[in-house]
Amino acid sequence: MTLSNESREGLKISLLAEKSRLENELSRFADKTDIPGEYQARFEEIGTDRDDNATEVEQYADNLALEENLEGQLTEVSGALARLDDGTYGTCVTCGADIEQGRLHAYPSAKECMVCLKKEG
Repeated sequence: MTLSNESREGLKISLLAEKSRLENELSRFADKTDIPGEYQARFEEIGTDRDDNATEVEQYADNLALEENLEGQLTEVSGALARLDDGTYGTCVTCGADIEQGRLHAYPSAKECMVCLKKEG
């Protein structure tokens, strides 16, 4: 399967928009590190009493989990953009088969075909 230039461009626009959304979401509670694509959740100091400290720790734990999830998504999107640039986008990284166009349009970051994805599950 060869993606048309129009499809490829549309998918690239979708991926760039998703990358921007993820980076914006991450910036709300985390700071970029020196490593591209990695963030560090901020620890907000609310106050000094015991209840405030408990709230701070709970909020930080929630933010840390969210940060890891969003970083994972950002890594997938960045990987898809890199595959677009190097000409391997749309090819399954596991078996080398074409990834179904419907899958790519539904999930532009897809790096595996449905056959390989089902083998993992």
